[in-house]
Parts: sequence; C-alpha cells; structure tokens
Amino acid sequence: MNKKLPLPILVVLSMAVFDSCKFTNKVESPKYERMLERRLPINTPYILVSEVDDEKQANTVFLDTREREEYEVSHIENALFVGYKDIDLSEVLKLPKDTSIIVYCSVGYRSGKVTKDLLDEGYTNVLNLYGGIFEWSNQQKTLVDMNGQVTQNIHPYNERWGKWLTNGVKSYK
Repeated sequence: MNKKLPLPILVVLSMAVFDSCKFTNKVESPKYERMLERRLPINTPYILVSEVDDEKQANTVFLDTREREEYEVSHIENALFVGYKDIDLSEVLKLPKDTSIIVYCSVGYRSGKVTKDLLDEGYTNVLNLYGGIFEWSNQQKTLVDMNGQVTQNIHPYNERWGKWLTNGVKSYK
C-alpha cells in the first residue's frame, strides 16, 4: 500500500522543520541571540563560548576590547587588555600573523570591529567571541579580577546592556 500525506500536512511539517533550524542556540537566551543578530558586525568570523574548551583557551591569545574600568572588575584569565576608545594594539602587532586570537567585549559589538581590523592587518586566525564576556559569564565560565582571583563580579557596561547578563554579580567597581 502506497500512502501519501496530503499536501497541507507536508507543507506544515516542512515549515516546522525549517523554523526549528532558524535559531542555532549560539547563546543561551533566544532574546539575547535575536539582539546580537541585529547588532553584531556582519561577516565577522566568530566563535561560540561553548566551542572554547580548556585546550583552546590555553592556546589562544584573548584580547579584551572593553574600557579599563570594565577590565579591572573582571576579565577572562590571561586576557590582554587593549581597550577600545584609546585602543592599544602595539603588543598584538608583535604577534605572528597566524596566532590564534579571540577578541571580546561585553556583547561582541566592539570586539567585532577590532576583529575585522586585525583581519585587515593580515592576521589569519582571529575570531570574535559571540555574545562576549556576558555570554562567557552566563555559561558560568571562569572570570578573574586584577589579582588573578576567580570572581563572580562583572561590569555590566550600563543598565541597558547589563540586562543581558544573567549570571554573575553586576559590579561597576
């Protein structure tokens, strides 16, 4: 017996499958992901927080493109502070062009621009951390303070952007 599904049922099933592929769960919050899709620089290569394992973290140079006061509250362990408004890439430009580099900021906007700049300078292995340090914290990855001590504190940038930070202690100092 050759049973065929009616066309309307096939259409609905196809739509359901297509719709389920629309969001890739790049970050834990669907609302955060929608905001990031609208705001982050287009065509900038990125890496998901979930893709950064211990080995990747140990063999990668992390660049923090937030402002000094944000970095001083907490940052990814061993991250090199380069800033954004008064960016200083002098140490980065000494690295070989094939160095594995992950650039981050609060959500990925500022770091996306710096990622593009480094690629334009000829660096070949540079990725923007999708969702930034907020998603790093949201996924309960380790942050350290200026003394290298593990901390839950994280600078929320401001109230508007800080709403995307769902894990950790929001701290401006």
